Amino acid sequence: MWWFLIPLIVVGTFLLLFLLLVVLGRFRNGALLRPLITSLSRIGFMRRLFTRISTAAIERQNPELASALKKISRVSQNPSPQAVQKAMSRLTPAERRAYMEAAQEQGGVPDSANRQMRRQAERMQQPARGGRAGGASRKRKRR
Repeated sequence: MWWFLIPLIVVGTFLLLFLLLVVLGRFRNGALLRPLITSLSRIGFMRRLFTRISTAAIERQNPELASALKKISRVSQNPSPQAVQKAMSRLTPAERRAYMEAAQEQGGVPDSANRQMRRQAERMQQPARGGRAGGASRKRKRR
């Protein structure tokens, strides 16, 4: 008659583990849950599950960022500067803005490989202006 208790023990164990995950996620803004997730993500199917969950959350919160991340992720893991520039050029302005905001929020704006990419990043970070005020900032060509 003890075999009736086996399903109750299994369900109770799963409920206890779920409750532990919820408490670790809420306590200190998930700081204690991150090492656990990192170690679990070494397992293949868990990594795919966590990736799918985080992608779905990003798609709900910021669809432009999710679209930008999909386009950027097509570039290899260790891309050349030309490949990064090509991937960035495929982004729409809204996607580029969302990607740059997320990169700044993470604390690491991607290092630009050359002057053109640095200037392009600076232009994207500046607020949009209606046009030049008077055009006095340029030197005139002498005849």
